[in-house]
Amino acid sequence: MAEVAVSGGRADRAAPAGVIRVLGAREHNLAGVDVDVPKGLLTVVTGVSGSGKSSLVFDTLHKEGQRQYLESMGMVTGFVSKPAVEAIIGLSPSISVDQHLTNRSPRSTVGTVTEVLTYLRLLWARAGHRPCPACGGDVPPSHEVGEAVPDAEGPEAGAPEDAAEDEPPVPCPHCGAVLPGLAMGSFSFNKPAGACPGCTGLGTVIRADTARLVDEARPVADGGVPGWHPRLAERNIGILRAAARHYGFAFDPGLPVGELGEAGRTLLLHGVDSPEFRRLFPGTEPPARVSDGRFEGVAANVLRRYAERIEDTAYREKTERLLVKEGCPDCRGERLRPESRQVTVAGTTIIEAQRLPLSGLAEWIGALPGRLGAEERAVAEPVVADLAERLHRLAAVGVGYLTLDQAAPSLSAGEAQRLRLAALLGSGLTGVLYVLDEPTLGLHPADTERLIGVLHRLRDLGNTVLVIEHDPAVLRAADHVIDVGPGAGRDGGRIVAQGTPAEVAAVPESVTGRHLGGTVPPPARAGRRPGRAELVVRGARAHNLAGVTARFPLGLLVAVSGPSGSGKSSLLLDVLAPAARRRFAGASEAVGEHDGIDGWEHLDKVVAIDQQAIGRVPRSNAATYTDAFTPIREAFAATPGARERGLSPGRFSFNVAGGRCERCTGAGVLEVKMHFLPAIGVRCPACRGRRFKPEVLAARYGGRDIAEVLEMTVDDALALFADLPQVASRLRLMADVGLGYLRLGQPATTLSGGEAQRIKLAKELGRRSTGRTLYLLDEPTTGLHAADTARLLAVLQRLVDAGNTVLVIEHDPDVIRAADHVIDLGPGGGAAGGRIVAQGAPEDIARCPESRTGAFLHPA
Repeated sequence: MAEVAVSGGRADRAAPAGVIRVLGAREHNLAGVDVDVPKGLLTVVTGVSGSGKSSLVFDTLHKEGQRQYLESMGMVTGFVSKPAVEAIIGLSPSISVDQHLTNRSPRSTVGTVTEVLTYLRLLWARAGHRPCPACGGDVPPSHEVGEAVPDAEGPEAGAPEDAAEDEPPVPCPHCGAVLPGLAMGSFSFNKPAGACPGCTGLGTVIRADTARLVDEARPVADGGVPGWHPRLAERNIGILRAAARHYGFAFDPGLPVGELGEAGRTLLLHGVDSPEFRRLFPGTEPPARVSDGRFEGVAANVLRRYAERIEDTAYREKTERLLVKEGCPDCRGERLRPESRQVTVAGTTIIEAQRLPLSGLAEWIGALPGRLGAEERAVAEPVVADLAERLHRLAAVGVGYLTLDQAAPSLSAGEAQRLRLAALLGSGLTGVLYVLDEPTLGLHPADTERLIGVLHRLRDLGNTVLVIEHDPAVLRAADHVIDVGPGAGRDGGRIVAQGTPAEVAAVPESVTGRHLGGTVPPPARAGRRPGRAELVVRGARAHNLAGVTARFPLGLLVAVSGPSGSGKSSLLLDVLAPAARRRFAGASEAVGEHDGIDGWEHLDKVVAIDQQAIGRVPRSNAATYTDAFTPIREAFAATPGARERGLSPGRFSFNVAGGRCERCTGAGVLEVKMHFLPAIGVRCPACRGRRFKPEVLAARYGGRDIAEVLEMTVDDALALFADLPQVASRLRLMADVGLGYLRLGQPATTLSGGEAQRIKLAKELGRRSTGRTLYLLDEPTTGLHAADTARLLAVLQRLVDAGNTVLVIEHDPDVIRAADHVIDLGPGGGAAGGRIVAQGAPEDIARCPESRTGAFLHPA
């Protein structure tokens, strides 16, 4: 094998040409790691949570690959810090596919993300038929459309060749009426030519929740508008009376709001400028001045302020409780203009096509040429061929159950990652280092084999595939395994074992090897608990649920299982969780369609913990979210050094002025705008990334300053604050749920969905349990090594032993085996799922031949 030599330090050591050699990696907890990654193979990096896998793969290899790529393009990279590594030899250009969603816009859908919708729009523009608005006759396509342009996700998006007004009008063949030409823009809800005017293509509208804004039983003069201070109420009543005089009716503030009459109630809620009020007095101009009665309306005021301060996250979250999102009454949630919704290809509208699961759409596309006329087939076949290939790739990564109209923000991290993986399959690149972060996230074991085939296909194209993964099936399918550990945080950061899966399984020091070799028994209970009462969801029809009636025994650990897209999240997160929030917290959110829920009387609280981020800004972190940072700041303020300088607890906060570095306002980094590239965070030159002023950093607790504490892991901080019960109790809960490796100050925006969920769980565990609480969790083992899964299961079992009920959506066979009761949905995903296949103890599921989950529950 050819040798490659690189001079400088230890890098003068020769490296084989067939490997990527890492020398002296020290990023985060890596202990000067030396490791070879074979090129052209599938290598899996594994190890317990926090062992240093991501530090090696993403923070070292991928980060340096990006930096070197920018340098090779002649771009200045001085602002991109080099990872803490002595040398990396033989590094290829790298492409990462991580767990973080890149687009949370409500305008983004599966169709726009995958660009499948772009090709459908082209197909409908070229081969679409529509009824003539004059005579109702069929108007065939003109076959003269512009060039295909991807569907940009914004209301102003579009290009001249993609706008309907640039298309020639059309040859009605029945009555001669002239119709505007159809173009791709006519079928885009992100372009004015196609978007529904009522909702600008969003499919939903926001209205004020009048039930929260006014008390129908109380007069305006006596608390009828709860948000009004008495002095504000007095002023507004004067304006309301002036407005009523202007329109010729009486407004009596002493009447309950519900008895004001149509004019008075409409005036109060919507104001004089609203369409609702103008319809009542069509011939009267509104008052010109406030003193004359120009009243805005309670609901109109909330909507205006929400729109004006949409970038204010805290204000938006507060105001959203007063708002309701509902389907657009004009387009019924279909997003497009009426004339675009009427166009058909082979009798199917583009709306109907987008509602098919991707697997069903692939079948429809495959049969389409035989349903078209010769002329239509000639123009459609190139589009159909490209569509078929894209849909085939999506099926190959296991997302055939998704629909094109599903909103991108609703995708799980695993689904978003697999969509991007499907796009990479079509790139045809070779010689690339592909870096993936747990691609099996949210994937049922039955679908893992297909994903493994995708990884092998990327490898066989001549690429190096480097995957962080815990799934045993992926580990066994790897060409090479690198096990990092042996523990987490300071107890990890070393290479414990490497080689083929069989070689790693033979290393006794490797925790992964012991699990891989089957020498560690899966966690299980000695016996099953008997259920108390039941919570029954009747006739659930949200998404693909086929009128499911699900019985959840209370006082047990209940696992809801099934293939991806079978309806698990629809049942628990779209029906049960929002219904519970409406009942116990007075929430106004929409609940998935169902007939009813029985058994609420057996519960006094429901806690739903999903994988949504714990904060939208980098300032949020595990310490602030769990309230551990408040007693930490108080402990620092009590030190002699802080008292000498007169430092209060507030001075140890990076979120408020006083003790924080004002150059970076406590962020520790400055944002550098990049032309044509995402903005890059650069370490603040004033505080050098430490966030605080020097006088604040001079105060020390246990020999550590506040910045050093934020860099500590939960396990290390637990040792430091062992004598402070308010801090230790919160940190111990995070360690119990498998987050001992997490840095206290790690930005919330960098956390995986599984980490965010476990932080929420730790916070909830810190609250007093009533023994009648229902906990709903969405794949809590996401991102956990098998050894950490056992620790998390012990926490969940403790909750149940205290009398509570825990419902978990899970794919992990170890968790399902440990459950008292299992509800298995399926048998497939999308249209092939949505019903209960089997329910009972795990052994009952294992005996059910129709259950795809049952096949993975038999003893290993």
